[in-house]
Amino acid sequence: MTEPANDRTTIDIQGIVKHFGSQRVLDHLSLTVREAETLVIIGCSGCGKSVLLKHMIGILKPESGRVLVNGTDIVPLNDRQLLQICTQFGMVFQGAALFDSLDVWENVAFSLTEHSRMSFKEIDERVKDCLDLVGLSGVERKRPAELSGGMRKRVGVARAIAHKPKIILYDEPTTGLDPVMADTINDLVIRTRERMAVTSVAVTHDLHSAYRIADRIAMMANGKITTIGTPSQIQQSQDPGVRRFLDTSGAPSFTD
Repeated sequence: MTEPANDRTTIDIQGIVKHFGSQRVLDHLSLTVREAETLVIIGCSGCGKSVLLKHMIGILKPESGRVLVNGTDIVPLNDRQLLQICTQFGMVFQGAALFDSLDVWENVAFSLTEHSRMSFKEIDERVKDCLDLVGLSGVERKRPAELSGGMRKRVGVARAIAHKPKIILYDEPTTGLDPVMADTINDLVIRTRERMAVTSVAVTHDLHSAYRIADRIAMMANGKITTIGTPSQIQQSQDPGVRRFLDTSGAPSFTD
């Protein structure tokens, strides 16, 4: 991946703090995400990566600090105001989070049928376009239970992009997949960004995936972003925490 052509900021997180009980999960954490880049957040399991992702979209709110999305602080917004901001986002959940009672077409069309005024024909065309993009044309009437894990992930991506979001969040996009299918998902993340010019944020502990899809990688530990840089910069970092994570993760070598 290459650096984005501009430095405009899409998401600007400023000193957020979050506790669960007595545990401080986010400790005055700050992070910026540039327009049209793919930023990957890495770190040990349980370090708060998914919690951070949920703050970006307003599912969780910090006790202090600000979360700006295209210049708007979403922390003080009420539910109606936040819903308007959320239309800018698409979210791909770790387990795909498809509705088991709905078929593939209904899953991908869900946000369009619930929150748009598009005609059935327009929705049908959009659903088929999205499924074609993720390589799943012709599976519209299958149920999630009939799909492999990789296919469910791809349907999750199709659903996330159906309303043409400006920002896509990926929560552990390759977890539970074999290496071949994981590479398919990595290629899909890259292709989606290139075709839709979206800003993408992914959290993962899969360094192979991080190296493949990232413009920049942010290392998270102790509730903070400790290091950030290009994949090659991260690999060459001498920060003890980064080196320990890379060494214990069996990280593959990175080639620009």
